[in-house]
Amino acid sequence: MLDVTLAVSRPRGAAPTASAGEDSRLVVRVAAGDGNAFEELYRRYARPVYALALRRLGDREGAEEAVQETFAAVWRSARSFRPERGGASSWLYAIARNAVIDRFRARPEPVAEPPDEAADEPGPGERVESDWLAWRVHYAVAELPDREREVIELAYWSGLSQSEVAARLRLPLGTVKTRTRSALARLAEALDAEGVR
Repeated sequence: MLDVTLAVSRPRGAAPTASAGEDSRLVVRVAAGDGNAFEELYRRYARPVYALALRRLGDREGAEEAVQETFAAVWRSARSFRPERGGASSWLYAIARNAVIDRFRARPEPVAEPPDEAADEPGPGERVESDWLAWRVHYAVAELPDREREVIELAYWSGLSQSEVAARLRLPLGTVKTRTRSALARLAEALDAEGVR
């Protein structure tokens, strides 16, 4: 059996930049017992999974355990992956979300007085889902062609109006609007293909 206790610090890249098709092919190869394909998936996804787990759990040891549980489950259940149901990254992150929730539930309960009222804050499951969705949107934006990504980043992350984007990029306003529409259509298609709504 493949040793999945690779060090979490091993990956050097940020979020994965491979195409969804490449990731799906890797999972299919893992299902056939290909250790090299498993190591490549680990290299691409260990760091983002670790970051997600660390944000949710708040401690390094729990995050490292969640990463190990995630990739052990990937190795064991790669045969259950069905590319026609969605991309490999969605499948892998569903496994990661479950591992994070399991780690969170495994913590000893602190002795405390129950609150008088229910908190308005989201629970761990909702926070994991929200973090995954934010990562997926950022990943989809990173996959856009440069000229479309640029207008989306300026509009949505820098808060500029389309007129301000046009002035900043020295482009006609119509060009900015066309690129924005095209980028939003691509994003909707990419996120819908991954089952993100």
